[in-house]
Amino acid sequence: MRKAKKSPDEMTFLEHLDDLRKRLFYAFLSIFVAVIPAYVFSKDVYNFLAKPLTQFLPEGQKLSYLTLTEPFMTYIKVAFLTALFAVSPFIFYQLWKFVAPGLYQKEKKYVFPFVLFTSVFFIGGAAFSYLVAYPFACRFFLQLGKDFQAVITIGQFFSLTIKMLLGVGLVFEMPVLIFFLSKMGIVTAKGMVKNFKYAVLGIFVVAAVITPSPDMVNQLIIAGPMLALYGIGVLVALVFGKERRLRREKKAAEPAG
Repeated sequence: MRKAKKSPDEMTFLEHLDDLRKRLFYAFLSIFVAVIPAYVFSKDVYNFLAKPLTQFLPEGQKLSYLTLTEPFMTYIKVAFLTALFAVSPFIFYQLWKFVAPGLYQKEKKYVFPFVLFTSVFFIGGAAFSYLVAYPFACRFFLQLGKDFQAVITIGQFFSLTIKMLLGVGLVFEMPVLIFFLSKMGIVTAKGMVKNFKYAVLGIFVVAAVITPSPDMVNQLIIAGPMLALYGIGVLVALVFGKERRLRREKKAAEPAG
């Protein structure tokens, strides 16, 4: 006889941890499986990712490496990064499977929109970083050091690339995060508007951490879209947070017993 699945209220803390472990295992397994074919194309992907920098280098100049194994390790990192983006919809689906038990039955139907929009925002953020923010930062630093001989290692370059792509990609998930927080009643559109000045401060702090350049222009390139996403988040909270708020108010108005 099949054992009935427990509701989230009936699950113990250890059972929640076990479910989280299972979801993380599936996510990491999918990445490791995707790494194998991704490594085949790692050199092509590396050349693609290096273009925001190499397009500003003098003709014929290449990036350097300091240790014998650095090129191999860089291609491995490229393969893992490629695999991460390739399986990101499956990873977001595992995230959904972890949080879905805490939602209302009606809200569980949002699985496809959730996976779609988290994937689109994540990849869109990385694309924005690759096409706009990163090339601008590379040009800024190379112009700043034009009086010196550049010796840029592939390890330094790719560490910065990972930081920019993943950092901006995760930041672009803000509307999805606000969707869940508004559903849980943690944030409201009114509260977000009221605390906008604090949000602006937080956004510029995050932009300063993500961007490799300390100048204000580079930070504005990241902070500008984040402010726009915050505005989208206000609309998301206004639209999707209303139903749960009304349910909570109705339940509070019901007589006890």
